[in-house]
Amino acid sequence: MKESILQLIIKPKNIFLLDGFGALLTTLLIFFVLRTFNDFFGLSKNTLEFLAALALVFSIYSVSCYFLVNNNWKTFLKIICTANILYCVLTFGIILYYFQSISVSGIAYFIGEIIVICGIVFLEIRIIETRK
Repeated sequence: MKESILQLIIKPKNIFLLDGFGALLTTLLIFFVLRTFNDFFGLSKNTLEFLAALALVFSIYSVSCYFLVNNNWKTFLKIICTANILYCVLTFGIILYYFQSISVSGIAYFIGEIIVICGIVFLEIRIIETRK
């Protein structure tokens, strides 16, 4: 694990791929699994489609940054880092707003997603700070 983190710091653009594929995985899980079983998770299809679309935008942004950004990559990383934090705040807000209808499985999924995204944000911040 430590070697993987070191590799991200040595080649900081790799964090864009990690972020992009993570967001794509989120998109696929929300759109195809959670939306299909929305009654089990306790959220409306519209809410899940919105979250999936937002994650897809983040995925496209991050993968595009990996391929297109050569200079000033820190600015672009700060943007996706901020977007990830806002996505976590939004997701937590949705949990609170729909607390009466969201199932324990839905809460567990989204709390798990928030934890994973916060881990990626931690790596992003670390990369920004270590690369002067």
